[in-house]
Amino acid sequence: MGIRIKIFSGFLILSLMLALAGAWSVFELRSTGFYVQDLLDDNYRSIHAAREMIEALEREDSAILMLLLGEWTEGRAMLMKADSVFRDKLAFAYTNITVTGEQANLDTISARYKSYVNLWERPIVDTPKEGNLQWYFSIVHKSFLAVKASVNDLYNLNNQAMYQTSSDLKQRSNRAVMPGLIAIFAALLFSLIFNYFIHYYMVGPIIQITDRIRRFIKKRTPYEVHVESNDEISHLSESISQLCTFVESEKAR
Repeated sequence: MGIRIKIFSGFLILSLMLALAGAWSVFELRSTGFYVQDLLDDNYRSIHAAREMIEALEREDSAILMLLLGEWTEGRAMLMKADSVFRDKLAFAYTNITVTGEQANLDTISARYKSYVNLWERPIVDTPKEGNLQWYFSIVHKSFLAVKASVNDLYNLNNQAMYQTSSDLKQRSNRAVMPGLIAIFAALLFSLIFNYFIHYYMVGPIIQITDRIRRFIKKRTPYEVHVESNDEISHLSESISQLCTFVESEKAR
C-alpha cells in the first residue's frame, strides 16, 4: 500500500468517525426537539382548557348569585354561555389525553359537574331558593368548589407533566451530546495511533535513511537500512542502496 493511500485512508477513517458522530448528534437533537415539542403542546393545550373551565365555572357561580337576586334573564344567559364554554373545553380535554391519570381526572370532573348543573338547572327565581344564601353556601357553593378542585387537579397534573418533560429534555440533550464527546475522544485516540504509525512507518525510516546516507558520504559506512513497509519509502531505500553499491563499485575500478 502506497504512502498516499495510507495517509488518505487515515484521514478518511477520521472523517467518517466525525461524520457519523455528527449525524448521530443531529438525529438525537431533532428527535428530542420533535418529542419535547409534541409533549409541551399537548400539556399546554390541556392546561389552557383547564384555565378556560375554571373561568367558566366562576362565571356560572356569579350567574347563580344573580339568579338568587332575582335577575333571571341576565343570570340564565350568563349560565348558558359559561356552561357551553365549560362543556366545550371538557370535550376537548377528553380528546387530548396524554398524561397517566388524566382520564380518571376528567371522569371525576364530568361527574361532579353534572351534579353541579343539576342544582342550577331547576328554577331558582320565584322559588324558595331565590335569596336563600344558606342553600347557596351549604349546597351549591360546595358543589362549585368540588368541581373547581377537580379542574385544578387537571391543571396541576399537566403542569407537573410539563416539568417532567423539561427534565426529560435535559436527559435527552445529554444523550445527544454524548456522541460528540465520544467522537472527540475517539478522534483524539485515533490521531495518536495514526501519528504513531506515521512516525513508525514513514518518519522513522526517512530519518534512518538520511542518517545512513550521511555515514556513507563521510565514512563510507555501508548503506544498510531495512524498511518493513512495502511502499515508496522502501523503494527509495532500495534505490539508494543500489546507488551506493554503484558508487562503491565505480570507486574500486
